[in-house]
Amino acid sequence: MKIEIRGVEKLSFRERQVVALKETGVSNEQVAKRLGLSASTVATLFNRARSKGYEVVIVIPGGSFGVYGFDDEENN
Repeated sequence: MKIEIRGVEKLSFRERQVVALKETGVSNEQVAKRLGLSASTVATLFNRARSKGYEVVIVIPGGSFGVYGFDDEENN
């Protein structure tokens, strides 16, 4: 599984870091510890990023669901 953040060019480097972690289910406290920030700074960065508008897309290969055969997956 991969995530794609559409509209990432609108975000600062720190906002990108926070969004990538938050959108994969990491808590503010965990993000803060990992990035050396306070939890309130993480919340501010995440809210600022959300206001700029971005879209997270989860990319899951069809084979993960067993809906494609091996030949089909190689062609996609």
